[in-house]
Amino acid sequence: MPQHLVVPLFQRPYVWDQENQWVPLWQDIRRLVEVRLTNSVASPTHFLGALVLQSMPGQLGSMQSWLIIDGQQRLTTLQLLFDAAASVFESRGLDQITGQLEALTQNPSAFVQDDDVSLKLRHTNRDRAAYDEIMLADPPVSYAALTHASSLVTRAHRYFAEQITCWTGEAGEEKAALRASALANVLTQSLQMVVIGLRADENSQEIFETLNARGTPLTAADLIKNFVFQRLTAEGVDTHMAYKELWPFDTKFWEKEISVGRYPISRGSLFLNQWLVSRVGEEIGPKSTFTRFKHYVEHEADQSMAALLMNIKEQAGRYQGWTERAADPHAALNAAEMCVYRSQAAEIEALKPVLLWLHEPGSSIASGTRNLVIAMMESWFMRRALLRLSLGDMGRVIADIIKTHRGTPDSELTQGIKSYLTRQNAASTYWPGDVELRKTLADDAAYRRFKRGRLRMFMEAVEDHYRGYTGSTPSRTGTRVPRLGFPIEHMMPQNWAEHWPVADLGQELEREAHVHRLGNLTLLTSSLNSAVSNGPWLGEMGKRAKLERHDVLLMNRRIYESATDGWTEEKIDKRTAEVVEALIATWSVPEGHTGTVSTGTLAAIPETTTRELVASGLLPSGTILRARYGQWGDRRCEVLETGELRTDDGKRFTTPSGAGHHIRKGATNGWAFWELPDGRRLSSLRIEYHSSRRSLEDPLGQEPTLFT
Repeated sequence: MPQHLVVPLFQRPYVWDQENQWVPLWQDIRRLVEVRLTNSVASPTHFLGALVLQSMPGQLGSMQSWLIIDGQQRLTTLQLLFDAAASVFESRGLDQITGQLEALTQNPSAFVQDDDVSLKLRHTNRDRAAYDEIMLADPPVSYAALTHASSLVTRAHRYFAEQITCWTGEAGEEKAALRASALANVLTQSLQMVVIGLRADENSQEIFETLNARGTPLTAADLIKNFVFQRLTAEGVDTHMAYKELWPFDTKFWEKEISVGRYPISRGSLFLNQWLVSRVGEEIGPKSTFTRFKHYVEHEADQSMAALLMNIKEQAGRYQGWTERAADPHAALNAAEMCVYRSQAAEIEALKPVLLWLHEPGSSIASGTRNLVIAMMESWFMRRALLRLSLGDMGRVIADIIKTHRGTPDSELTQGIKSYLTRQNAASTYWPGDVELRKTLADDAAYRRFKRGRLRMFMEAVEDHYRGYTGSTPSRTGTRVPRLGFPIEHMMPQNWAEHWPVADLGQELEREAHVHRLGNLTLLTSSLNSAVSNGPWLGEMGKRAKLERHDVLLMNRRIYESATDGWTEEKIDKRTAEVVEALIATWSVPEGHTGTVSTGTLAAIPETTTRELVASGLLPSGTILRARYGQWGDRRCEVLETGELRTDDGKRFTTPSGAGHHIRKGATNGWAFWELPDGRRLSSLRIEYHSSRRSLEDPLGQEPTLFT
């Protein structure tokens, strides 16, 4: 209906961004469209929350105007999405669909005054110029030429336009029209909101404060609980019985708040997020848990809510058991429980979806296979943690591992995951090798670099190794070290000046460089008093004698037995090497794995053609390449004898990027887009090709653009 929705001047500007809002919204909408495409009678919906609008006094005969008291971020985003879709469809000549969407963003010309614009949503703050510019731009929009190209509203419009263009265009001309029609139906019929309308004389500020500042927000577990029991009621289940016997999350254990990155989250909500990841193999943000759960139940689970709830309860009980066992300092932990303990010590939750997937009710995965997979996943994470590499891509990789290997037979699972991890060669995902650990940790100031909990866990792993444990393998000689939060002690004290003198500045700097290294750190079963801790090494009351008389850890026995004549920088270096070897053995990698990663972008590699790769034998003709990105994962192309690539619709291209552009309908780095049958990117053959050529040209074997 003709109207104006006005963003008040006092409200904050547009702040939604791609990672936290645009991507989840587009994923939710795509899922709705795909349901409609596969089931023509389905009517899936997506609820977007509540809006508060307040009537504005107007003149007789003029359009109704409303102040947006709460919800302007959502309304702005939806308007940008509608207009982006309309601009894409108009450029393709889909006039009827375009008209349907324009009716949601623009008022009919008969209702527009001479000095006004047709837009229904009107910003009055700093976003007005950028919003009006992008919403009134003629398609196809040249985003770079816009005055406000860098504004968030323009970037949001561009994001949605690009996603719609790629998604509708990748299926071919006939299917593109079907996708466009289904998308328009979802945008016009399937997005739901509750609108609270206030009269002009009502206190809008009080309503706003009540909605946004008072009371305790519902958690994902709360929302899912409400949804679950509504479904159970519809299925005719006794909900009182189900609540008593099947819903486990109303206890202190599950209500406890856990810190995950920047977000505090209830343990119940966290578990439900991790359980969902283990089921669908997608990275799901905490804020998207409920909507993704609802979609999974309604369109993917293919079982009753009662059956699904029994599964959830069983998994929740196992999860609680792992957590409580991991908290027992004297318990003999199995592989999953130890992984939970170490993950919590490292303050990371990303590995738990793997544990839930491996222990899924009814799974045919054998216990031995589970333990090997857990050992590999833990090694991949811990090695990256030891080197303080980015862990930001962990969630994506783990979700992809689950999605890729859900149907893999038990006999092939270990090899499949090993191949997946060993072929990672991006800085954000690779599995570091032994050489890099030895080189980096040899002179690393570990005490300053790691949080105490993570460093203590590393030192516990060293002690366990000395007691006969390697990775998840049980020892035949004794028990693991008790996880009692033992203090971390410097053998050469931090305050060394009084009892550990040196001759000159050079030696002083050398000593300072060694004090915080791994080889100078140990765990003590009880704290030394400050006099002993900062005192000399030798002597009846020295540090070595104290260790020998009172400490029972094997790592300390090795120290005092090897340092009868003093504790020096040379001994610290030697022990650092021993500690690193213990860590390497605890979190081992497959034999021959080096952990290589490209040091630069693909542009740094000399220009190469697929013709050269075919001629060299590295890329045999007849090889079938597949698109590696999720939504294009079913597209293939064949390598021809000429070095050309023939896509599965018969088109020929001389470059991988040309073939990729044809599939995605947009600029594509084909060397990263296409994947070899063994799972490597096509770009890995460029590296191999130029590495082999360099070896022939340079008998000294200079390294290519890789490091280990």
